[in-house]
Amino acid sequence: MLSNEDIQKLIDVFATKDDLREAVKNLSTKEDFNKLLAAVDSYAKRADTYFQEMVMLSHKVDRHEKWIQQLADKLGIKLNY
Repeated sequence: MLSNEDIQKLIDVFATKDDLREAVKNLSTKEDFNKLLAAVDSYAKRADTYFQEMVMLSHKVDRHEKWIQQLADKLGIKLNY
């Protein structure tokens, strides 16, 4: 036969129905996961667009530098970087 002390030890170790109900209430739902996934996807799309714009801007700057160098050569100006 179990003593009151043994029963109390079991209660302390095992989860009660109330403990399980509380744990289930705090679980993330599929809707929560879908919202998070949508947010990450939105951020990834914006980041991708940003990086593409930076690549285009870099090419534009390179093109301008080339034109400036060509103008300087034709005008006999030495450019110091």
